[in-house]
Amino acid sequence: MTSSSPIAVIGLGYVGLPLAVALARNFPTIGYDLDQSRIAELRRGHDRTGEIDGAVLSGCDLTLTDDGAAIADAEIYIVTVPTPVDDRNQPDLRLVEAACASIGKLLAVGDIVVFESTVYPGVTEDICGPALAKASNLVCGKDFFLGYSPERINPGDREHTVDKITKVVAGQTPEVLDRLAALYGRVTSGGIHRATNIKTAEAAKVIENAQRDINIAFVNEVAAICQKLKISAHDVLDAAGTKWNFLPFTPGLVGGHCIGVDPFYLAFQAQQLGHDPQIILSGRRLNDAMGDFIAGCIDENMSGPGRVLLLGLTFKENVPDLRNTKVIDVVTGLTERGHTVAVHDPIADAGEADRLYGIPLLTSLEGLDGFDAVVGAVRHDHYLSLGTADLAGLVREGGLIADIKGLWRDKDRPPNRGYWQL
Repeated sequence: MTSSSPIAVIGLGYVGLPLAVALARNFPTIGYDLDQSRIAELRRGHDRTGEIDGAVLSGCDLTLTDDGAAIADAEIYIVTVPTPVDDRNQPDLRLVEAACASIGKLLAVGDIVVFESTVYPGVTEDICGPALAKASNLVCGKDFFLGYSPERINPGDREHTVDKITKVVAGQTPEVLDRLAALYGRVTSGGIHRATNIKTAEAAKVIENAQRDINIAFVNEVAAICQKLKISAHDVLDAAGTKWNFLPFTPGLVGGHCIGVDPFYLAFQAQQLGHDPQIILSGRRLNDAMGDFIAGCIDENMSGPGRVLLLGLTFKENVPDLRNTKVIDVVTGLTERGHTVAVHDPIADAGEADRLYGIPLLTSLEGLDGFDAVVGAVRHDHYLSLGTADLAGLVREGGLIADIKGLWRDKDRPPNRGYWQL
C-alpha cells in the first residue's frame, strides 16, 4: 500500500462515510456520492446520520465530491451503496448495478473494485464482475480485480466502530487478498480475517444478521406467550438471564437496513438453489408481524378508541435513521383499530418522516397533555429521562402507559394510570 493514487469510496451513508474518514487517516481518499445536498452538508462539517462528529469531519483529509470524473484516478474503488429489498422482499441490486456501470467507465488495467454492500453469495463475481467488464471493456480477473469486505457498521454504536472491529476481507486472487488485507489492516486495530474466497465472505455477512434476526424472533414469540400468561417477557428474560450461557436478546420491533433485510438475501439464494429456508423465513414472518401484535395488545388495554401519543419513530434508539422502521406498523395497527395517533421523535428528521411515511412528526413534547395512552416505542435517552411528573402530564388519569421497550419498568409511574409492557 505505497501507491499515491487515491482510494475512492462510493456512497457516503452510514457505512461509507465512517470508512472513508478512517481511510483518509492513512491514504489519499475521495468520498463520492450522487446526492449533491449530502456532499454540501458534509463539506460544511455536518453528518445527518450522526455517525461522524463535525470536528472530526472538518479536521480530516477526506476529499468529498459528487463529480464522478473526480474519482477516475483511483486504483481501488470501494462500493458501499445500500442493498434493500423490493415490495416482495426480493433483493434489489439496482444501486449496486448502477455503481458498477459508473465505475466501469473509469476502470484502468490493474484496478481493484471492493464491495462492502451486503449481498447474497455470488453477487460480487457473478453479477458485479460481468457488469464492470461490460462497462469497461476490460477482462475481470485479468485486467481488473474484485474484492469483498462486508460492512459491520452498527448505527449509533461508539464502541464497535470501523477502526476497532475485526475486518473480514476476500480477494479474487492471492495478490489482491494481500493488498486488501494490508489496506484494511491500516484502518482497524481489530485485526483482519482472510476469508477463503469471496463467496465465503459474502455468506458470512448475511448469516451474521440472519442469526440475530432468528434469536430476536424467538424472544418475540416468548413475549407473545407471556402476554397470554399475563406476565412480563422482560421479567422472564431477567430471570433466565442469570444462567451463564443464556443469550441476552430482548423482544421488540426489528427494522432497519440490516437485520430486517439481510435474511431475505440469504433466503432468496437458498430458494434459487432449491432449498426451503424454513427457519430464516419463519423468523422474518414473526418479526414482521410484531408491530401489529403490539398494536393489538395496546388496544386491548385501552377502554376504547382514543388519542395516542407514540414516542419514537426511528428503527433504533439514539439514531436518526427512519429506513425500514417497524414503528410505522404500530402506528398503522392503532389507526386501523380506531385510535388517533400522534408521533414524536426528538432526533428524526420531520421532513423525512413526512416523505417516507406521511407522518407529521412532532419534535417537541412541550404543551402536549391529556392523551388516552402514551406508547414508549423507541429507547431514546430522551425518553429514559422522563420522570413521573412528565408522564402524568402526558397521560390523563385513567389512561394507559404502554411500554414496548421497558423504558419505565424500573421507575416510579404516575398513579391512576394503567401500565402495560411487552
